[in-house]
Amino acid sequence: MKVMLGLVTGNRHKLAELQAALQPYGVELYQVSVGKLEIQSDSIREIALTAARHAYSKLRRPLIADDSGLFIEELGGFPGPYSSYAYKTIGVEGILKLLEGSTRRRACFRAALALILPPYEKVFEGEVCGRIAGEPRGAGGFGFDPIFIPDEGDGRTFAEMSLQEKNRYSHRARAARALGEWLASRWRGLGRQSL
Repeated sequence: MKVMLGLVTGNRHKLAELQAALQPYGVELYQVSVGKLEIQSDSIREIALTAARHAYSKLRRPLIADDSGLFIEELGGFPGPYSSYAYKTIGVEGILKLLEGSTRRRACFRAALALILPPYEKVFEGEVCGRIAGEPRGAGGFGFDPIFIPDEGDGRTFAEMSLQEKNRYSHRARAARALGEWLASRWRGLGRQSL
């Protein structure tokens, strides 16, 4: 099976992570150059699906759109679906400042990956939980990766891991694997398919 899908993003790191996670399923991604429509919503699922529908209405090609967020328990789920804005405005240091003195550092990264592949329109989700580090660590990844330590790892932040290591645990890779499995189940037994 070989499937070509456009990815609605301006973030090369997301593209690399998703390409690596989807490659075992025969899915190849290419970046689409249509502006991503970002609605204001408390639902990353709704944000991803709206962006995918908007891009599909412009391009008329099979594609996916991603939205994700870091949900911090002590902050009532903030920044959640507003993570990109929070990163641009207060950054990693701002989040650490908000958590200063707190021992409640539980957090979850969540991702929603919306697929438009007529006649199908589906959203795949992934989650990884862990804790917020006391200080930024590592030079890899992007966004809040330097302060997120997944429960399932070995105590390193996402930014201290290689792309392959991060993809073992990451919310985005889990959503991508769910998408890959769904695609494989649709085309299993049909021989080599290309979209």
